[in-house]
Amino acid sequence: MNPNPVVAIAGATGAVGVEMIRCLEERNFPVKELKLLASARSAGKTMKFRGKDIVVEELTEASFKGVDIAFFSAGGGISRKFAQAVKEAGAVMIDNSSAYRMDPNVPLVIPEINPEAALHHNGIIANPNCSTIIAITPLWPIHKVNRVKRLVAATYQAASGAGAAAMEELEQATRAFLSGEPFEQKIIPHPYPFNVFSHNSNVDPETGYNEEELKMVKETKKIFGDDNIRVTATCVRVPVLRAHSEALDFECENPITPKEVRDILAKAPGVKIVDDVSANYFPMPKDASGKDDILVGRIRQDISDPSGRSIAMFVAGDQLLKGAALNAVQIGELLVR
Repeated sequence: MNPNPVVAIAGATGAVGVEMIRCLEERNFPVKELKLLASARSAGKTMKFRGKDIVVEELTEASFKGVDIAFFSAGGGISRKFAQAVKEAGAVMIDNSSAYRMDPNVPLVIPEINPEAALHHNGIIANPNCSTIIAITPLWPIHKVNRVKRLVAATYQAASGAGAAAMEELEQATRAFLSGEPFEQKIIPHPYPFNVFSHNSNVDPETGYNEEELKMVKETKKIFGDDNIRVTATCVRVPVLRAHSEALDFECENPITPKEVRDILAKAPGVKIVDDVSANYFPMPKDASGKDDILVGRIRQDISDPSGRSIAMFVAGDQLLKGAALNAVQIGELLVR
């Protein structure tokens, strides 16, 4: 890989694309040239990078000539449509969609967990689902010390997971609700203000699990390289603009204490402990928003497990950053080391 690559961002004007631009700048990613790509309706707009205006170009199959790294955050259909063009141009696609995550020939990478996998690609590297990243990044250092056998997760997912349009709709719907005015939801299928509901992804009629839940199950197994880990999840959408929270309950192979978990996580990359029992202050999406680290707290023994092998804890992480843009940029950093 060229140590000073030409970089393209497909979906540059979306919520994740905007964060990718910011991450590249803030982390001083060695960009020789940045190409911003989007749909025809966004072409011609300008966006700032390192103090300069860059004109957004229409995404076409010819967009990747001379490109070394192509970050994609424009949906699975777009990723599939342009994957061959990216590879034929000699570039590496770092894809934020679900299109290639479970492809056995495509590495699924969280740099804090399996960085070596990024170096064994065939032109495509997949970025995991946001809920998976936020759940298992803090679990991995524990897993290395005392294997995690089972994970039960309940998510509290923000509007940011459905994109900039959903965030704007939540703001508009909340204003309408407080003013007593009618409001028609167009992005989110249920009334959003002051409401929670099952994640708005399709439900598998056979298992009863929705797509978001099954992503967490399958992706955890692939990233950990452990088909025997048992995972179940209940994914819920909450009226929060940005940053997902998750309640995690995990069982280890051997007994483990909250102190041992805190000691492990205190040294773990990408994680910050927020666990002030006396002040009743624990991870919150308002504190995770705009932050790179995943916040971890409410670390306690699961008293329902008399064996002492289970821990309950609560995490919060910025879906647009570590759950998407930041993780993708970190993968890019692995390629240019």
